[in-house]
Amino acid sequence: MSAYASLAAHFGRISAMSNAIGILQWDSDTMMPKGAAASRAESLALLRVLQHEMAVDPRLGDWLEAAAGDDTLGDWERANLREMRRVFTAQTAVPADLVEASSKAISACEMAWRQARAESDFPALLPYLAEVLRLQREAGAAKGAILGLSPYDALLNDYEPGARIARIDALFDDLAAFLPGFTEEALAAQARRPAPGALEGPFAVEAQRGLGQRMMAALGYDFDRGRLDVSTHPFCGGADHDVRITTRYDEADFAKALMGVIHETGHALYEQGRPAAYMNQPVGQARGMVLHESQSLLMEMQACRSREFLGFAAPLMRAAFGGTGPEWEAEALWRRYTRIERGFIRVDADEVTYPAHVILRTRLEKAMIADDLPLAELPAAWNAGMKELLGTTPPNDRLGCLQDIHWPSGGWGYFPTYTLGAIAAAQLFDAACRAEPDTLPAIGRGDFAPLVGWLRTHVHGLGSLLDTDALLTRATGRPLDAGVFKAHLARRYLPA
Repeated sequence: MSAYASLAAHFGRISAMSNAIGILQWDSDTMMPKGAAASRAESLALLRVLQHEMAVDPRLGDWLEAAAGDDTLGDWERANLREMRRVFTAQTAVPADLVEASSKAISACEMAWRQARAESDFPALLPYLAEVLRLQREAGAAKGAILGLSPYDALLNDYEPGARIARIDALFDDLAAFLPGFTEEALAAQARRPAPGALEGPFAVEAQRGLGQRMMAALGYDFDRGRLDVSTHPFCGGADHDVRITTRYDEADFAKALMGVIHETGHALYEQGRPAAYMNQPVGQARGMVLHESQSLLMEMQACRSREFLGFAAPLMRAAFGGTGPEWEAEALWRRYTRIERGFIRVDADEVTYPAHVILRTRLEKAMIADDLPLAELPAAWNAGMKELLGTTPPNDRLGCLQDIHWPSGGWGYFPTYTLGAIAAAQLFDAACRAEPDTLPAIGRGDFAPLVGWLRTHVHGLGSLLDTDALLTRATGRPLDAGVFKAHLARRYLPA
């Protein structure tokens, strides 16, 4: 067996382990009884240690060196070698005992977060979150020492390979300067339009679920390779051929669950569309979380808040909930789903104010990793940042620093990818509509095939063959650039 074939077989086994971990983690977040938390944490910790041991197998270094000289390999195989080397380098930087300790700390912290969030009790979460943060700093420092990066850049690199906080800070500072004035202008324009009438609930959960599944099918989700469930925080997870999504329901407002389903379906379409021939190889994985978030936000914000989509969706919404009256007409629903409001909750935020939520979290987590912000001061710093960036202060920590699961689950360095993903989504949707002029008219008919087909070719099916900027340049003619995002906001929210 050649060195490359040995590597491919080995990484195939690592992928199988990831699939098992993914399903166990999904069950932990959806259906697992509370009493099983401790044993599940032990099981997940063991599997992650075993997976880590596989990823740092000393034979990999020899195989990688031997395969580098194999001139029979094609472009995909060489890209796979590059990704294998990246994984091996990052994994060898972190000792197994740190992987195990981190996994156990995360499991405990996630369970504590669910209760602390429900009770708006940050002090109850503090010791658990402090342990997760301590271990994340340790992992960031270990990876950074090998990669020549700061601890925060090393953590960021796990979610978006090659990303650097210096470039992100420049993009975010530009947006932070642009958004306050734009938000004021857009709110003034909104005030001059008729306000959408109230949609009177309650909206039964089963009806919401049925509508969500109808939209998932329209977008192209393959139910033979996934399912829809409920969790405290919506997510997309599972395994290579079993891509599961979750949402949460509010009988007073069906839009929260519906847009959550559409968002997570965007993630799932990416996962279901990855290159089949390399599904269990590093090159077959999604490039990074910037492109992953671009796919969810492209569906939720670009496509499914368009007038065309609301024209298609309005009759389905009326049928699902027995809605009557002008407030259920497509134009009124468009005004509702493009309404700007300075809210507290990131996942419910409109696309104008959403970047401010992400900028705040990025600044805070960067400060916490650098030990410039004591964890006990997080609630006060959060509230001050909300006041500065959004002009509003959460009344309690449940609506403030306890709202997201990312930090309790060890997702430090993830947050910047949301707004970078929004920028990429605007570029990709603009390019798709220019390349396929029927994209928006087809969405108005409930036909997402032109859009998804273009994404399959230009994003999903490429896996990790290209880095993010190279993929965006090939698909849109430019690397990551906020200009198209700003132009999109102006077209949608300011009068002509």
